[in-house]
Amino acid sequence: MSSNSTLAIIGCGNMGSAILSGILDVTRDDPTSSPFGRIIACTKTEQSATKLREQYYEDLSRVEFRAGDSLSAVREADYVMLGCKPYLVEAVIADEGMADALAEKFIISIIAGKTPAVLAGYITEYASPSLKASQPSVSRAIPNVAASLRESMTVVELPAHCKPENREVVEWMFSQLGQVKVLSADLFDLGSMLVAALAPMSVAVDGILDGCVAEGMRRSEASEMTAQCLLGLAQLLKSGIHPAVLRESISSPRGCTIQSLLTVEKAGVRSAFAEAIINGTRHLHNLQSK
Repeated sequence: MSSNSTLAIIGCGNMGSAILSGILDVTRDDPTSSPFGRIIACTKTEQSATKLREQYYEDLSRVEFRAGDSLSAVREADYVMLGCKPYLVEAVIADEGMADALAEKFIISIIAGKTPAVLAGYITEYASPSLKASQPSVSRAIPNVAASLRESMTVVELPAHCKPENREVVEWMFSQLGQVKVLSADLFDLGSMLVAALAPMSVAVDGILDGCVAEGMRRSEASEMTAQCLLGLAQLLKSGIHPAVLRESISSPRGCTIQSLLTVEKAGVRSAFAEAIINGTRHLHNLQSK
């Protein structure tokens, strides 16, 4: 993987900063291990750029922060990561010269709710006549909130006929935040909902903690123990153990575990979680279809 490419980050908010931190941290000892020899991060205001310069003062030889100068950054880049707010992205692309600059770059979007087809459509719409027939290369990636801890599960959709070197760059970028799964377009909404399933699962965790407090344990102690139990569950699932086999293996006759399982089954917890994934996926699909 060549380390001569330039990456432009348009919109360096929380997720953009997490990705930038992952790239810089893993390559601090050996910058040549990164596909990017140069990174330009663009913000809307000078105040934001100054804050980022202070945050990344140790890495200013490897990353440049610019305020309000996205067009020149895109023109200088080989790869462009779009991380602006969804309601701003069309206006960003519509700026004079931006669509033309983007039309010839490999684009990596982390913008929720905007499909690659929609972003490519904006580029084509606002491009100059000579570039309207071009087919912009737009990929998208959705990390989850664990990206800040480098434990994200990131789903990625690549454009048709994606060059191997571009796929390698995208997978490398997001592997710095955790694990990466490349999905086809028809499964991407489901994948996006799945990586966001930390939210509904946190409701179950809250319920467990409430039960512990009701039975006399401090919430902080219960939280620590529950977190370790969840880490253990994750490792067991990753080893290939089926959830049903796991439940059966720890459910003794007349034991407390089977009683707790019967309680959650009676409450319809299994179907509630299934419906949460189904309804969330359908809602996301409907939003993107409008």
